[in-house]
Amino acid sequence: MTGSAGRAPGTTAFPRRLLLRTALAAGTVLGAAACTGPAPPARLVLAGGVQPGVYISLGRALAEVWRDRLGTAFAPEVLTTAGSTQNMQLLTSGAATLAISQVDVAADVAGGVTGPNEPMALARLYDDVTHLVVRRDSRFSTLDDLRGARVSIGPAGSGYQPIARRLLEVAGIGVDGLGERAELGLPDAVAALRADRIDAFFWSGGVPTDGVRALAAELPIRLLDLGAQLDRMRERFPVYSVGTVPATTYGLPGPVSCLSVRNVLLATAALDDTTARSLVEAAFTEQPRLAQASPAAVTIDSRSAIGTQPLPLHPGAVDFYRSSKGY
Repeated sequence: MTGSAGRAPGTTAFPRRLLLRTALAAGTVLGAAACTGPAPPARLVLAGGVQPGVYISLGRALAEVWRDRLGTAFAPEVLTTAGSTQNMQLLTSGAATLAISQVDVAADVAGGVTGPNEPMALARLYDDVTHLVVRRDSRFSTLDDLRGARVSIGPAGSGYQPIARRLLEVAGIGVDGLGERAELGLPDAVAALRADRIDAFFWSGGVPTDGVRALAAELPIRLLDLGAQLDRMRERFPVYSVGTVPATTYGLPGPVSCLSVRNVLLATAALDDTTARSLVEAAFTEQPRLAQASPAAVTIDSRSAIGTQPLPLHPGAVDFYRSSKGY
């Protein structure tokens, strides 16, 4: 996680003043494109992700779109976080108004939350793929080869540590079968692999992920093919699907089968319907702009955005999709 000196304007590292809510004065004047109806919540806070990563870049792009189209009152503070698990904790505690999360993590958390803080989806954004990164000149070719190896499974609070644990369990290795287990975020994992302090690291993110792409530009890498585990993973955890990372993505020797999981933009039941609809509508209107900020956003589409199951769609989002014939 970067310090404040390297942080983009409008981005705050968790947990700085998360519970602070500043009341907006009555009669706040929004921009020319502002929506009508109830004012937005007194404070919009979006739980983002790690730097560099798709969540944080997409979260910042969304914040700029909402500010420009709807007015400054709709521009959320974007938090730097460990990822999905921490984001869901922030959302369900009321410390964040909005969050981006993997659907598997969100569903696990949402099952026990009711009332105003119940998580509700605004849109399916894009799909993550699970990367299992090794040096190209290493001896590792399959997940089974990681028994006894030095492996980073991702930090606590991330969305991909649960996936790493599940994959290792399905492979019959488990975290106890590793030689050394590290819990590094993406920047630290990249640095550790480059310095040969670890043999492999897990990461789940959009394709391409900037941090992995930067590593591949200076150190030849491979992604381990997960095809042998995918059927068993999907049998135990139907929320996952199968994906492919093209060889051209990171200069790989060939395409790689991987685990795919949907990412969703979330609010809670406390967010009023008018604000929810306005946020969704602005995001889809400015989809090309989001795609410029993050290549993962190229796939954002109102027809597929309703695929947030098992999470329910927020009524304000439903209203937008019905009017746009995406529901």
